Amino acid sequence: MEVYLVIRDLVSLLVVGLLMIWGWRTLNWVWLAPKRLESCLRQQGFAGNPYRFLSGDIKELFTMSRQTRAKPMPLSDDIGPYVVPFQHQTANQYGKNSFTWFGPRPRANITDPEKIREILNKFNDFQKIRTNPLLNLLVSGLVNLEGDRWSKRRKIINPAFHQDKLKNMLPAFYQSCSDMLSKWEKMVCTEGYSELDVWPYLVDLTRDVISRSAFGSSFEEGKRIFQLLEDQLVVTIKLIQTVYIPGWRFLPTKTNREMKMKHRGIKESLREMIKRREKAIKAGEESNEDLLDILVESNIREMEAKNMGMSIEDVIEECKLFYFAGQETTSVLLVWTMVLLARYPDWQSKAREEVLHVLGDSKPDADGLNRLKVVTMILYEVLRLYPPVVELGRSVPKEIKLGNLLLPVGTEVSVPILQIHHDKDLWGDDAREFKPERFAEGVSKATKSQVTFLPFGWGPRICIGQNFALMEAKMAMAMILQRFWFELSPSYAHSPYSRATLRPQHGAQIILHKLGCN
Repeated sequence: MEVYLVIRDLVSLLVVGLLMIWGWRTLNWVWLAPKRLESCLRQQGFAGNPYRFLSGDIKELFTMSRQTRAKPMPLSDDIGPYVVPFQHQTANQYGKNSFTWFGPRPRANITDPEKIREILNKFNDFQKIRTNPLLNLLVSGLVNLEGDRWSKRRKIINPAFHQDKLKNMLPAFYQSCSDMLSKWEKMVCTEGYSELDVWPYLVDLTRDVISRSAFGSSFEEGKRIFQLLEDQLVVTIKLIQTVYIPGWRFLPTKTNREMKMKHRGIKESLREMIKRREKAIKAGEESNEDLLDILVESNIREMEAKNMGMSIEDVIEECKLFYFAGQETTSVLLVWTMVLLARYPDWQSKAREEVLHVLGDSKPDADGLNRLKVVTMILYEVLRLYPPVVELGRSVPKEIKLGNLLLPVGTEVSVPILQIHHDKDLWGDDAREFKPERFAEGVSKATKSQVTFLPFGWGPRICIGQNFALMEAKMAMAMILQRFWFELSPSYAHSPYSRATLRPQHGAQIILHKLGCN
């Protein structure tokens, strides 16, 4: 009996001890640590709202965003107050050295070009932010890896994006663009013009390009994957708007089940595609020269040489990333380019004159696309005013010095791309105006070699697919300009909003006119 009582007392003490440890850790997570971090940031000249228990600024941030999006904004390129209203208000109230609260984590805004250079160069010290592990089910692979794992994966994937490999994909780009424009011509040629929302057509175009050039399949084969990704994105937006509680992902909630189900569906489709391709390559069949072939071949070589290649799960994640990032970035670049050229007909005329001078009415090739200087200037300016991603966030896993700052563990830093791209101190008084001529001598002259142009990130981890996206965008715009002139419809409602990328909330209503329509 005495032994039983002793054991009972020990168990009771153990339970009490564990509860005390858990309680202390919880208190530290939701209150003590945030207050210490807030004090540290304020001592170094940062300002922001006082910490609010657990939620921080999340509720106000998303409430302001929903209220702003309730109606379109005036037709202007000064989109910061509309797209990121809370961040804009914070910068106006507290200055550039401000911070915001994402739950119990403060995120310091960094706008100084030299500090941004250091953050993006020291990618092992400033790592991708990981809060809710379920978010990795949407996009994972190369974009989420760190250290040696990232270096090895990048080495395997790099060959797929070499310039000579991209040239081999131009026929796929051309076919996808030609299919879309044939649909437009049928609609336009009856009366010589037609009003349509070009946004869904451009989304389908970029999805088709990814399906053809990355996987050698038609859009129809990839359609299920894209729909599942879109569904996953909707669920992801819900998750971002809540404070993540550790361990919550393991509960069988409706959102958790839905996220995992979509993820499994995508993996099954990609797994079959990859297995077929691996079998064909090992059997010595002729290469398709698409991204998947190049990726699988590179991985097989790495496995044979060093036994350090990727598992099929790794290849699936990279393919999923191709699908998501490859389609999203280019579709938003194309839609904002069409909107801006419709609003600025002089630049549309300059671009068309260049396209007709360099290419005539012939099929665009790599050499011709590389000689489209005016089109390139326009695309850069669109990326500056309407960057696909409006912010880069990084975590601070260990105490680190950043210029004159000492950032404690638990802090996050934000590189507010949209704010930086529209900053008059960095770009001049015309920073919020459409002026493609600022890129007449290239990006380095336009930025004075500062780290201020970040549509694809910067440094060693710059987007591996940027050349793919720009070549696709040049091909599409060249072919559109060869066949049409266009203007903004009176029904167009200007409402850019950030949902993974910067999209037009109400579409892009354009009036198309066929050049030389009989």
